[in-house]
Amino acid sequence: MKIIKVKDPQEGGKVAFELFKEALLKGTKVLGLATGSTPVSFYNEVTRSNLDLSDLTSINLDEYVGLDGTSDQSYRYFMQKHLFDKKPFKETYVPNGKATNLNEFVKEYDKIIDEHPIDWQVLGLGQNGHIGFNEPGTPTTITTHVVNLAESTIKANARMFENESDVPRQAISMGIASIMKSKQLVVMAWGVEKADAVKGMIEGPVTIELPASILQTRDNVTVIVDEAAASKLSK
Repeated sequence: MKIIKVKDPQEGGKVAFELFKEALLKGTKVLGLATGSTPVSFYNEVTRSNLDLSDLTSINLDEYVGLDGTSDQSYRYFMQKHLFDKKPFKETYVPNGKATNLNEFVKEYDKIIDEHPIDWQVLGLGQNGHIGFNEPGTPTTITTHVVNLAESTIKANARMFENESDVPRQAISMGIASIMKSKQLVVMAWGVEKADAVKGMIEGPVTIELPASILQTRDNVTVIVDEAAASKLSK
């Protein structure tokens, strides 16, 4: 695990962009992508660049159950707004939050991942240590699945909705086992509210109670944190 400390999210986005360009030069063709406020500075760097992404495939981590791509709170909408509408890809996959049979859909999404092995996976970090929507207690062997969102996640995401009651209570998420198949993982975390999760991810025990801690077991992980998020690290 390589740790890069930066001043703020804007610098972090620039660092992630440089890593991304290096990955493209090495032949990266399939990206695993994340949503939420964390990767926005990175996506801004990508969309301002002259990079041509039309030969790339992307596979997103997650989506809220019950929302389709026309909802401005859906992750498909987020990706179109922040990246896809500005930088077209060959193929883009985001879980279907309106799938009529969720159990069948998660199997289909696993098949997509198996058919398009992820070269470069972007991850945010939840305040409770989740990656994707894999909440504390999630088995490390699980692949794509339907998640009952933790109360802490609902509260953290409420800022994106008009009312906390509007936040969906379930999501479809790429599982920890799916994420760990990626050839390279880049984790970003900003702000003091992420400091405990960052410390647990990097310096704490490897435990399912802090899902991101499993990243300690891999040497193909780069963590980019700003000064606030890194404030509780002892090393």
